[in-house]
Amino acid sequence: MTIHTVLVANRGEIALRVFRTCHRLGLRTIAIYTDADVDAPHTRAADEALWVPSYLYVDGVVAAAQEAGADAIHPGYGFLSERAAFASTVEEAGLTLVGPTADVMEAMGRKDHAREIAVKAGVPVVPSYDAGHDPSSFAYPVLIKAAAGGGGKGMRVVRTSEEYADALAAARREAGSAFGDDTMLVEKYVESGRHIEVQVLGDAHGNVVHLFERDCSTQRRHQKVLEEAPAPTIDAALRARITGAAVDLARQVGYTSAGTVEFLLDPVEFGGTGDFYFLEMNTRLQVEHPVTESVVRVAGGGLDLVEQQLRVAAGEALAFAQDDVTLAGHAIEARVYAEDSFGGFLPQAGTTSLVRWPSGEGVRVDHAVESNQVVSTSYDPMLGKIIAYGDDRETARQALVHALDGTAILGLTTNAGFLRVLVAGDAFRDATIDTAWLDHHDVPAPDADIPRVMAAWVSAMLAALDTGHPFQADGFRLGGAPAPSLVRLDRDVLVDRAAGTVDGVPVRQLAAENHVLELEIDGHRVRAVVNVQPDIVEVSYQGQRFVLTGPDWLADHADVSDGTITAPMPGTVLEVTVSEGDAVAEGQVLGMMEAMKMELSLKAPYAGQVTAVGAVAGEQVALGATLFVVEAQP
Repeated sequence: MTIHTVLVANRGEIALRVFRTCHRLGLRTIAIYTDADVDAPHTRAADEALWVPSYLYVDGVVAAAQEAGADAIHPGYGFLSERAAFASTVEEAGLTLVGPTADVMEAMGRKDHAREIAVKAGVPVVPSYDAGHDPSSFAYPVLIKAAAGGGGKGMRVVRTSEEYADALAAARREAGSAFGDDTMLVEKYVESGRHIEVQVLGDAHGNVVHLFERDCSTQRRHQKVLEEAPAPTIDAALRARITGAAVDLARQVGYTSAGTVEFLLDPVEFGGTGDFYFLEMNTRLQVEHPVTESVVRVAGGGLDLVEQQLRVAAGEALAFAQDDVTLAGHAIEARVYAEDSFGGFLPQAGTTSLVRWPSGEGVRVDHAVESNQVVSTSYDPMLGKIIAYGDDRETARQALVHALDGTAILGLTTNAGFLRVLVAGDAFRDATIDTAWLDHHDVPAPDADIPRVMAAWVSAMLAALDTGHPFQADGFRLGGAPAPSLVRLDRDVLVDRAAGTVDGVPVRQLAAENHVLELEIDGHRVRAVVNVQPDIVEVSYQGQRFVLTGPDWLADHADVSDGTITAPMPGTVLEVTVSEGDAVAEGQVLGMMEAMKMELSLKAPYAGQVTAVGAVAGEQVALGATLFVVEAQP
């Protein structure tokens, strides 16, 4: 291979992922980091790490590569990965970008230009409208989406002409902020569609192959939640048509490296036409590439997409043809985010107290989060990915449920428990989830009954001891004499360890070691990760984080019922729409804030008068900061 040193222009789990392949191939690796990432895991995984002021600073990233003597730059995904200007700068510096050319990025990076290329390639596209035309002439519902960028930003579903102007303005604002370009497309919105995408791979010698498809229909507000390969609901004929269309498009644009062609399927089973439409092409490695790596076999062996990218970038021809590519088994990926899925999907930030990722046969985890690590709102909220593989879909699904049971991230709330409920549910089991399902269905939150019993049992256990315990930092084992006690958590719980009961329910301790507690509760064996801190007990049960606190600790937190509106997440105040002394109606928007690319309206809890305004547009605010105070009308 002509490449010897690779700089990864990214952070987190994708940087670690690329480093793993580079190290296996014997390549030297260079990491970059910002002030926020001085001691991040990816900086320790590379042979060398260099500081840059920002991951988005093109000249700084290229200069770091030159300083380190890199031959090539791998952009990962996000950040600069699909910016043609970055690709051009890399090429002008005499370095190799591990990805397509700047011309291809430019052609496919904008959805409007990509649409034109798809038409030339004979690939079906979604019926569209001119964003500036009379909205009363549109057939609703329609989807407004940014021509530049992706990731669900700058997208709005509009159902009536009366909603159109406000939705267009909001989408433009979001797209301008995220991509620096507020050009909009307006397309037919398929109400109950499936998101099918095809992994393609091309080289500079004119070879293009597909690596079959993925189903990414489980989405929330156009953000993918679960991905799987192969797609569970398409037959061989439809698979051949979709994968063939993806190859035709890649050939039309002269694509090299790994890329993904995304389609929207209008399924017959949901009352649709059975047609599929081109959505966009991602000119980079996808977050969900591990499911493809899990199921694709090339001449009977495995496939590493990062290795293929590196070989193509080095000028090598693909070592296999389409007939060499086959499928084996099924894989499902779950994206773990720092968000409170059962609390309005609000982004979360903080310092992890304890992190446990699953392992075992058929389970792969790509992550860059460890215990005692700061998770901020400066970057994307995805913390990692859990991938489960099986001989068939149901085996893979059950393996993923088990893996999520074994996932524990304490110190801040994640969506792992939400993912566990979703994957274990009938809708995902039966593959009846479409792209809008999560926007119209509530996933039931797990209750705290079992975690409360476990927290109470641990608390009573510790109250009887003045020695080390298995829920402290070093995971010391304990025995300890049982002693009855009243434990004050979110409510009082009576624990009688001598009788083996919690609030009268039979409990038997099976194991307690290294933060892991196993109990038999009323005849059922349960397992959880427990972390005891001075004011709270954290329990991770079936992936969900439960924070059980005493009433004194809770009293320190402001309640919106007293008219105090606090920041529900750390972030930036976007605008303030009221002043002190203003009269407001119940539900009136007082201001807006943003964190992790998510906008949130701050509303009056009831009609009254604004008596204090602590929010200032453009300022960073901490979680729990008082932003507004509303006094109720007499």
